[in-house]
Amino acid sequence: MTDSSRKKPYVKPVIKKISFADTGQFKSTRLKTFSLKKIEGLFIRDLIRDYGSPLYLVSESLLRRAYRELAQAFTRHYPRTTIAYSYKTNYLSAICAVLHREGAWAEVVSGFEYEIARKLGIDGSMIIFNGPCKKQEEISRAFCEGAVVNLDSFDELIMAGKTAETLGRTGRVGIRVNMQINYPAWDKFGFSYEQGEAFRACREIAKNKYLQLAGLHCHAGTFIIDLAIYRSLIDNLLTLAGKVREELGLEIEYLDIGGGFPSGNSLHSQLMPGSTIAPPIEQYADTICGIMNRRLRKFNNFPRLILEPGRFVVDECMYLLTSVVAVKEKAQGNRVIIVDAGVNLLPSAAYYRYEMSSDRDSAETVEEVDVCGALCMQIDVLRKSVLLPLVQKGDIITVSKVGAYNFSQSMQFIYPRPAVLLLNEGEISVIRRKELYEDVKGTETIPARLIKNAAAD
Repeated sequence: MTDSSRKKPYVKPVIKKISFADTGQFKSTRLKTFSLKKIEGLFIRDLIRDYGSPLYLVSESLLRRAYRELAQAFTRHYPRTTIAYSYKTNYLSAICAVLHREGAWAEVVSGFEYEIARKLGIDGSMIIFNGPCKKQEEISRAFCEGAVVNLDSFDELIMAGKTAETLGRTGRVGIRVNMQINYPAWDKFGFSYEQGEAFRACREIAKNKYLQLAGLHCHAGTFIIDLAIYRSLIDNLLTLAGKVREELGLEIEYLDIGGGFPSGNSLHSQLMPGSTIAPPIEQYADTICGIMNRRLRKFNNFPRLILEPGRFVVDECMYLLTSVVAVKEKAQGNRVIIVDAGVNLLPSAAYYRYEMSSDRDSAETVEEVDVCGALCMQIDVLRKSVLLPLVQKGDIITVSKVGAYNFSQSMQFIYPRPAVLLLNEGEISVIRRKELYEDVKGTETIPARLIKNAAAD
């Protein structure tokens, strides 16, 4: 039998899904698969070469722009507006420092975050201390340094009173109020408005000679796109403030409505892109401040309006660069790309459909791929069904709008964390260097008996 007459081995056919942006007589709208080679005028390949992959980038200009958009929208309607940036969203010191230069106060939820603010030179009087788990020594420090402490429970109220008494000074406090105004309600925190707990807490504070009731606080949730929630929130806080004034004879100094303003990202549960369904920030300002301006005519003084934004301010200023290390085909025919960043660096990928782009030249032919990370876990998926130009090993994928809750929740799982760069008008600053072995393992100790046993083995 000759070689030419031998049967070739059977190879299972693979059907690959290919999309075409412009084909046929009736051309469709061009698919958004633009090539991204530069950020802030800097080539991303040069950044990867010099600082390694993966890599976080922060655009200072986008950060400042988002803050100013929010501040201008609210102060235009209500001049006595103060923005206290939510540290937990992203507590990189350089990001916090930029926002403080823009005029932001600090909103913190732990002694750790409080220390960050103080190390940055933020006066205690410009710190709002929230959270359900404040330690007595943290409350003591906050009182001594003039910070406002928003109390979260009756147990914390009692502890705050005893702490102030021990110090022999008056502690300025507010209370966090929870409301049944959205589903699911954020009722883990604070005192119930509907059950009367909030007013009872105000009354208990008024009876304590070591505590001064300064304000009312409510944070209703995250990524809130329903303006009706804010209408109910501010209306209820104003009603409570009026009751405190009439029955307790106290004027509220501030109303703190928390944050929850969305960014341009998209939740997995949303069919449409987030940027198309979230109202512009001007509408939030008009809704909230309009109610305040109407109802406050009955008050003697106009209280300070405090906002605690996080996501809206920092989400869009940050990028994650990651390199393609492998391209695979699944049995179903779709392709999977493996990149060197995982959900350890992008934990919010579980909730958000992040925008991704390639540095490969744009093409009319694109493919739908799943983007998976470098972790040895099947659940390490950064995003499914992403349209990209035909991907090859070595391509650089840019994940956009990753500033909120990704760095602050990132972890050294399997890999140490990468460097973070701040980009400003062509200038590159390393605001957090790449982690080394010692950064991760340096805090550990091994009992001598285990070292001996390990050596013997």
